[in-house]
Amino acid sequence: MVTSTRGVWDVLAGYFERTYDDAVVYGDRESETVLHEGEVRVLANGWVELPTGRLLSPDAVHHVDPVTEA
Repeated sequence: MVTSTRGVWDVLAGYFERTYDDAVVYGDRESETVLHEGEVRVLANGWVELPTGRLLSPDAVHHVDPVTEA
């Protein structure tokens, strides 16, 4: 029998996490409250990690818009 030292969550988390080099994190539906601009990592559990290591709660973040260059 083969036993992994990594949990199932650790293995699957990579599939659900997203890293954006340039994005805008909004705190409201109308996109008026900007919480952060720049690099972010959206974790599998819904928390948003900033480059400083600070985390934004899923309750505080309404949506994340990646910035696409035309």
